[in-house]
Amino acid sequence: MSTLTDTDHGVRRPPWGWLAVGFGAWIAAYASLIPLADAVIAVLGLTRATHLGEAIHFFFYDTPKVLLLLTGIVFLMGVVHTFVAPERTRALLSGRRLGLGNVMAASLGIVTPFCSCSAVPLFIGFLSAGVPLGVTFSFLISAPMVNEIALALLFGLFGWKVAALYLALGLSVAIVAGLVIGRLGMERHLEDWVREMQATQSAAYESATPTWAERIDAGVAHVKEIVGKVWPWVLAGIAIGAGIHGYVPEDFMVSIMGRDAPWWSVPAAVLIGVPMYTNAAGIIPIVEALIGKGAALGTVLAFMMSVIALSLPEMVILRKVLKLPLILTFAGVVATGILVVGFVFNAVL
Repeated sequence: MSTLTDTDHGVRRPPWGWLAVGFGAWIAAYASLIPLADAVIAVLGLTRATHLGEAIHFFFYDTPKVLLLLTGIVFLMGVVHTFVAPERTRALLSGRRLGLGNVMAASLGIVTPFCSCSAVPLFIGFLSAGVPLGVTFSFLISAPMVNEIALALLFGLFGWKVAALYLALGLSVAIVAGLVIGRLGMERHLEDWVREMQATQSAAYESATPTWAERIDAGVAHVKEIVGKVWPWVLAGIAIGAGIHGYVPEDFMVSIMGRDAPWWSVPAAVLIGVPMYTNAAGIIPIVEALIGKGAALGTVLAFMMSVIALSLPEMVILRKVLKLPLILTFAGVVATGILVVGFVFNAVL
């Protein structure tokens, strides 16, 4: 008597072997990011001590990093979607009472040490899962701006009071900005393909419970649909950031960020920070150098927040997901919160 198999019943076996190979390749690629970037500038005869060498190193490190994160997170979210209906996800994070969903999303950002562009993949995953728009923005703001790396470095350089105040104000910016954006009801300013994907995800749960093979297929399809649309914008955004990275005009910035500078120094610092792009670990040494040269702490922290939470490369990538009115609203609300942080720090310290 023969033994029946999954294929005998017309049900495909899950491709666990291929999945394991893919996961191993993902880990190996992620572990090779720095050696790859080092090899590229070595072949070009450059060093990171030069502006051009640092810019090229940054591009060849950050581009595959963001694309790997995007692919991995989108695949996982595609699989998770087959277990958790969008309605249940929305119920978990909607947080109508006291903005609980925004608090949860902003708190999640603390333990995800992403730069602004690296946080975009999870932001897209949240949107595709049907998480409310304002809640996803609370995460997008908090993840790069208030994470354990920034807090640890601030604590080591300036003490626990500065770190705690930064934590409280940074979380407040993320939560309040998310609440404001959520209240404005701007879902219509999501790109059409995002809204269509959300509708498709919702309809999918009316069918029978999928098999594991179908769940994995859903993850792969999710990657093809999202990464296939977003990757050119990732390249463009990081190319802009790489072109600016390493060219920080410290002396010029100190001249307008001094302790005796006029009130407009805080908004000026925010405007200067927006075109730049780095993560918290990369900007803290610049913050330390600026303060060492006499810049005001609040003004410098406002500059730091704008660099890591309102970077131009992030806006370029988000443009594929969000329409211009929503991007401008996001930038305006967050910039307002950052200005408040800068003025508060300068007033109390």
